[in-house]
Amino acid sequence: MKNNSIISIAFAVFISAIIGKTSIAQDMFKDNFSNNEQWRYIADDVMGGVSTGNVEYNIIEEDVIAVLKGNVSTENNGGFIQIRRDLKGINLENANSVKLVAKGNSQKYYIFLRTTGTILPWQYYASEFTVNENFNEFVLPISDFEKSGFLLAKNINPKKITSIGIVAFGRDHEAELFVKEIGFIK
Repeated sequence: MKNNSIISIAFAVFISAIIGKTSIAQDMFKDNFSNNEQWRYIADDVMGGVSTGNVEYNIIEEDVIAVLKGNVSTENNGGFIQIRRDLKGINLENANSVKLVAKGNSQKYYIFLRTTGTILPWQYYASEFTVNENFNEFVLPISDFEKSGFLLAKNINPKKITSIGIVAFGRDHEAELFVKEIGFIK
């Protein structure tokens, strides 16, 4: 009888641990582009580049989808188009990863994070993901984001994140990226 109680307690602890781990990966912040005025399109022409593009917000199967399209060119020291959202005032202190749902033209794209320490316009932390023709979920651990220069701190403090960007970057290519949602998870 005593062994059954110990087994029952151990099983309850095990189940609690599983449930606890499941609930840890909960959304802290999620944006599904229903209020797309919070996003702004930026291209390298702000610094002399010649990349061109735009963002459209389309409704596909009742979801608002951000569609980033354009021609990314590395001429004139350029090489990006992006959409960016300000995150000031959003508590991301316990964020562990960026999660997004996206599809596109089988190209590599990036998420850029800016923090209170990214003062210059060309500073950011980046993580890449590669899309295909189907919507897929991507989970990008914040600890894996790479800094853009030596003047930045090695690691990101999530509570200091000030903006997030969805970016076509770094090489000559045609961008076509569809993003259904993006956010941060614990």
